[in-house]
This record gives sequence, C-alpha cells and structure tokens, in this order.
Amino acid sequence: MTRLRLASVNVNGVRAAFRKGMGDWLATRDVDVLALQEVRASSEDLEGLLGDGWDIVHDPATAKGRAGVAIASRHSAHIHRVALGPDEFDSAGRWLEADYEIGGTTVTVVSTYVHSGEVDTPKQDEKWKFLDAMTERLPALRAHNPLAVVVGDLNVGHDQRDIKNWKGNVKRAGFLPRERAYFSRFFGADGESVEGADGSTGPGLGWVDVGRAQAGDVEGPYTWWSWRGQAFDNDTGWRIDYQMATPDLAAKVTEYTVDRAAAYDQRWSDHAPVVVDYEL
Repeated sequence: MTRLRLASVNVNGVRAAFRKGMGDWLATRDVDVLALQEVRASSEDLEGLLGDGWDIVHDPATAKGRAGVAIASRHSAHIHRVALGPDEFDSAGRWLEADYEIGGTTVTVVSTYVHSGEVDTPKQDEKWKFLDAMTERLPALRAHNPLAVVVGDLNVGHDQRDIKNWKGNVKRAGFLPRERAYFSRFFGADGESVEGADGSTGPGLGWVDVGRAQAGDVEGPYTWWSWRGQAFDNDTGWRIDYQMATPDLAAKVTEYTVDRAAAYDQRWSDHAPVVVDYEL
C-alpha cells in the first residue's frame, strides 16, 4: 500500500501566501500532491517558490493576475488536460487535470477554481456555464479513471451545515438554491433521480464529498473566512473547498483535515488547506 497525501488550497495569490508563511506550512506537511487555486503568478514564480523536487503543471488565466490553477507533485504527471466545456467557453485558469502514477496506481487529480459569481450579473452567467461544463465532464472523468478526485475552491456551500449564517445567504452567490442543486446531483446516488434545493430534478453522478463523509453531520468544518471583522475568531465561515472523489477512491480515504490556522495573524490565505490521505 502507498499513501497519497493530497492537499488543496486557494492561496489567494501564491507569492503573497509565501510571504506570509505558506512555505513553513508546506515544509511540515509531507505532501505528495499539492493542488493550488488563485495562483495569480507565472510558472517561473511557482518553480522558484516551491523549489526543487516538485513537478509542476500550471494553467494561468487568460487575464493576467486573475485565477490560475496548478498541481505540484513529487511524481511526474504523465498526461494533463486543461479544456473544459464548449470551445467558445473560456475556462483558462480554472480547470486542470493531471494523471499520476503512484505506487503502480494511476490517480487522476483535478485542481479547479469555480467562479465566485454575483447574482443577476455576467459573473453569475459564467458560473452557470462552468457548473454545466462540470456536469458534463464528471461522468467522462470517472469513465477515464475510476480513481479520480476533483479538488479546489468550488465556491458553493452545498447545504446548511456548510455556512455558519446560512439564513442570511440564501439569495447570495455561493448558497443559491440553484447552485446547491448542482452539488446535490454531483453527490447524488449514481443514476438515481435527485431533487435539488431549487426543486429541480436530475440524475445523480455518484461522486463523494470526502469532507462531509469524513466529518459527518456537523457544522463545517469551514474552509474559508472573511478577512473582515471577527469572522475567523468566531468561526463564522463557509465550507466551499472540497475534495470530491469517485467512490473507488473515496473508499481509500484514511484521514481528512482542514489545516485551520492557530490564530488570525498566522493566516497566509483566507482559505485553509484541505488535506486528505488516500491509501492506494
């Protein structure tokens, strides 16, 4: 058996994260595969910050200084893909797939950064397009490899347990009933009809929300807190960072951790890393 420790985090700008202490965290966590979102830097920057010993695949956003996803690994990616959705859809910097051979087992890892959205604006229209594209891609991804995992900042809290103050957010992007319905289908039983929070129905895709499966029926554990006010100190957060695995890979999880900073002034991003161990 081989342990795969997969960490995922929205770094909110990797150069700033390293200035604030990300490197110290990484040095202590013995990570095998590191998925990053909102990189907002060049591949050369990533190589310089991470140092030797990492194989890096990186998809920057079309607009410089925006989004950007990457996967750094102690293993070489033997194939990677970045296209998602129709040809005219700009998914650059938001979806990166890579296949890794680890201990003789091939695992497919996707680092993704779903749009934050904003109700009744073009930003939300782009988010709907992206969620539609994910809905199309997930079955193909599972068919490509039964050991696959989609990780990253998905910018949606699936249910009331995922947002501290959910009642005040049901009309805000990130907790809209229509957004949550997509996630009900992502995590619904494979092929069975699933009713979403907005009353819509559709077939379940059979993926597993590793965080919820491991944490159980509890509030959180949250992965994002606003920089403003006392959100972090009061644990007024959102669980919007996921590791979403195929059933075969989810069955191999041995540990799930949200690496929440010990104190506000020790944070190097507004998101906390989500770290999962898989026994392959």
